[in-house]
Amino acid sequence: MAAVRVERLVTSGTFSLDGGTWDVDNNVWIVGDDHEVIVVDAAHDADAIAEAVGDRALRAVVCTHAHDDHVNAAPELAARTGAPVLLHPDDLPLWKQTHPDRTPDADLADGQTLTVAGVELTVLHTPGHAPGAVCLYAPALGALFSGDTLFAGGPGATGRSYSDFPTIVESIRERLLTLPAGTTVHTGHGDTTTVGAEAPHLQEWIDRGF
Repeated sequence: MAAVRVERLVTSGTFSLDGGTWDVDNNVWIVGDDHEVIVVDAAHDADAIAEAVGDRALRAVVCTHAHDDHVNAAPELAARTGAPVLLHPDDLPLWKQTHPDRTPDADLADGQTLTVAGVELTVLHTPGHAPGAVCLYAPALGALFSGDTLFAGGPGATGRSYSDFPTIVESIRERLLTLPAGTTVHTGHGDTTTVGAEAPHLQEWIDRGF
């Protein structure tokens, strides 16, 4: 178990939706050991991600949601490695905006368990930022991979198409804040945080009406 680790690669590119485009830096998370890994959110740069994976077997490319900045490198990375691309089916409309001619290889479902290097990661469906948004919870690592559902300082954005603020608040309250307070939250952008640190921020966002 000590050999299993979480690695972060930061890639840069753009996020486009609803007619706007923004420059973004994304966290790509690589979870596993010296022999096999999964990639959480193949963002922007398949070459850089493949280099970080190295000669380890890539078991899956897991998409926390289908905004283009989180999935734009997924098909290329899958083609290079043979790894399947996994996505919750509720995000297929967003996926098709970026990859109209290539579907994901398999669905993610709430409660599903993915295993890599002997570590189990449970899929938590957390809609709000996107309809098919998911988080991955690895209790053995004390880690949550939250995509854009939860950040250091509050929930993910809900001001664009396919998003909804009351839904993301419910997802965080019911699915994430019930996890142990010391759980490290590995976010889709920016710094890590903990579940306990974010509990007060959720009420602040509710009170502010965001």
